[in-house]
Amino acid sequence: MSAAHPAAGGGHVPAGVDRTDGDGIATLTLRNEGRRNALAVDLFDDLDRELDGLESDPGIRVVVITGHGSAFSVGADLAAPSHRRTLRGDSVSADLARLRRVGRIAERLHRLPQVSVAAVNGACAGAGLSLALACDLRIAADTAVFNTAFLGAGLSGDLGGIWFATRILGQARARELFLLPGRLPARDACAAGLVTRVSPDESFAADLAALTTRLAGGAPRAVRAMKDNLRDADRLPLADYLDVESERMVSTFHTDDAREAAHAFLERREPVFTGK
Repeated sequence: MSAAHPAAGGGHVPAGVDRTDGDGIATLTLRNEGRRNALAVDLFDDLDRELDGLESDPGIRVVVITGHGSAFSVGADLAAPSHRRTLRGDSVSADLARLRRVGRIAERLHRLPQVSVAAVNGACAGAGLSLALACDLRIAADTAVFNTAFLGAGLSGDLGGIWFATRILGQARARELFLLPGRLPARDACAAGLVTRVSPDESFAADLAALTTRLAGGAPRAVRAMKDNLRDADRLPLADYLDVESERMVSTFHTDDAREAAHAFLERREPVFTGK
C-alpha cells in the first residue's frame, strides 16, 4: 500500500512506499521520483503504516526494502519544506520530535519478527544507509555506492546509523566510515562487512529472489526466536543470555515445524514449514 498515487494528467507523484507481496515475501519500494528516493515526510508516513501491518502478519516471512529506479535512497530530502524550516531555525522542538519519530521507524524495522533484507540497487547514503543498516541482511548490486554523507552536510547522523554500524563493523571501522565519509563501492563495502553479498547488475534481481526464497523457507517461529537471540547476545551477560536462549530452544523444539524437520531428515526430503 502507498499513500501516494499518480497525479491526474501525469503530474508529480508524491513520495511514498509501494508494497508488493508474493510467496511470503513483502517488498517495500522507497519512491521519491526525481529525488533519488530522498526520505521525505510522506515516505516515512507510508513506511510507518506498512510496518504496522507487517509486524502482525503471519503470512509474511521476509521483508525486502529497496529503492525505485536506479537508487536505493540518498538520505534526507534537503529540498523538503521541513528541511528549509530547519535551516531558518524555525522550531528546534518540532525538529526533535520529527527525528525521534523517524528514529522509531528505524527501530521498528530492526525489530521486525521477519527477516529483513535491504536490496541496495544504487546510491545509498545518509539516512538511506541507516535504513539499510537497520535490516538483518544487505545485498547490493555491483554498481551500488555507499556514503555516510552526514559530515558533508554539516550533520551528525540520524536513524541509528552509527548505532547499527558499530555493531556490524566494530568501533574502528565505524569511526572510519563516519568520520572520513566518501564513496564506498559495493565490493569494498562487502569486504568491510557492511554488505552481506554483491551481485552483478544483470543478475541482481535473480540473486535477490533466490536469497529471499531461501529465507522464506525457514521455520517462522525459529527465525523469530533466533532474531531475539541475536539481539540479546549483544546486550546480555552470558549467564542471562544462556537462560533466555534455553527457553527459546525448548519452545521451538516443541513445535510442528521441529517435528516436520526431523521427519524430513529421516525421509531425505526438504522440510515444509508452516509456522506452527
